[in-house]
Amino acid sequence: MTAPSSHPAPDDPLGLIPRLLHRDASVLILNKPAGLPVHKGPGGGETLADHLDVLRFGLPRAPELAHRLDKDTAGCLVLGRHRRALERLGLMFKRSEVTKTYWAVVEGGPAEEAGEIAIPMSPRDPKRGWWMKADPKGQAALTRYRVLGRADGRTWLALEPVTGRTHQLRLHCAESGFPILGDTIYGTAPRRGGPGLHLLARSVLLPFDPKRPPIAAEAPPPESMEPALKSCGWMG
Repeated sequence: MTAPSSHPAPDDPLGLIPRLLHRDASVLILNKPAGLPVHKGPGGGETLADHLDVLRFGLPRAPELAHRLDKDTAGCLVLGRHRRALERLGLMFKRSEVTKTYWAVVEGGPAEEAGEIAIPMSPRDPKRGWWMKADPKGQAALTRYRVLGRADGRTWLALEPVTGRTHQLRLHCAESGFPILGDTIYGTAPRRGGPGLHLLARSVLLPFDPKRPPIAAEAPPPESMEPALKSCGWMG
């Protein structure tokens, strides 16, 4: 890994360079801030894609997204720096060769300390494809979970999405009776003034080059999640 500069470039208004968790000739892993959409939606507005040119580091083209994170989810986001890297990453995500682990603080929690959630999903409204519902006839979706801590009616979970459906973790937790804290769509949080979505793409493991060790990256929790995590036993 080549260490990124400790000082953001003048044309880096979002401070993306200091948020790099990994950088090599083919792959970047960025600690995406919560609240920033990765690409344009129906409402328009500023997106991460608008600022990727600052992460070229001398290459003729800007890096591109290898997968997506929700607007309100913070943490590890993988980018490919050139066409061959994007093709390789695309196949890895399609074949479920990438290990992604998320941290979530949920309301209530599962009875078991570890387990699986298998709930098929489909879009609730074809015009709003990102808004999902549980559907026995929908696409298969599987999430593994592990309890990391409990306190005050909340649980700190490690979540591993085996499949990569839109809003999978949020829907699976809600349908299982323990919605993610701050979820305004599937949970109990108000549309405005809530605590913010307590979901972090904590780590990613990419076996990108069979001749080298897997690429590994880990994102720190955003400040908005720290109080709830600490109450559940996270030491910081």
